[in-house]
Amino acid sequence: MAQETAPAGPESGASEPDPEPHPSGSRLAGLSDARLMLDRTSTVSRLADVLRAQIIEGALLPGTQLAEHAVADAIGVSRNTLREAFRLLAHERLVVHEPHRGVFVRTLDADDVRDIYATRRLVECAAVRVEGAPPEAVAEIRAAVDTAEVGVSEKRWNDVGTADLRFHSAIVALAGSRRLNDMMRRILAELRLVFHMMADPHRFHEPYVHRNAAIATLIEEGRTAEAVQALIVYLDDAEAQLLGGIAERSRLGR
Repeated sequence: MAQETAPAGPESGASEPDPEPHPSGSRLAGLSDARLMLDRTSTVSRLADVLRAQIIEGALLPGTQLAEHAVADAIGVSRNTLREAFRLLAHERLVVHEPHRGVFVRTLDADDVRDIYATRRLVECAAVRVEGAPPEAVAEIRAAVDTAEVGVSEKRWNDVGTADLRFHSAIVALAGSRRLNDMMRRILAELRLVFHMMADPHRFHEPYVHRNAAIATLIEEGRTAEAVQALIVYLDDAEAQLLGGIAERSRLGR
């Protein structure tokens, strides 16, 4: 994998040819809708938020080339603003700049998964233990489960994965910390990229919907110790499955 560095700005003096058309270019089509989320006063941070949201929603897959001219035109921002947003996302390990090729959505590896899950165990379990959690966070946990169950009934597995990320974001929101919420959004964007490693999203996601529902009930009933224990086992199992998926892709040379 190429070294993870943010793309050089105009001040660097670097000159790079426009990238060749990429077969995954059609995946950028959804970015036109994201343009509505931005206005003339948009900042680099808001642009990074839009691109990160596209990753969390599963619209941008690992390895997708984010051709500078195509993305800038689709969203309606300057290339300079886009380069700054790419720098932010590279710092978050969501994109990678490959010299003379351009910017690509990053493909995560086994070490990334282990680090993500080590962080999640610390943050999510601590959030569940917090006393006096905001009622709206508890309600959001249940709402995420309900959304996932609808996705299962309609076999919309990408949406089920998105609802799962929403569920875990709501768990962290139990802590009532904006900083933790921001950190979790970045972690969940990385996690979405790992989800794409699973060959069968149906088999991967469906069992966790039932487990999410059980954890939601424990939290609603104030059975904190049981909820934490269920969450620990859940995270252990998910990590093992994702590591197995990565190993299988590597074995098959994908």
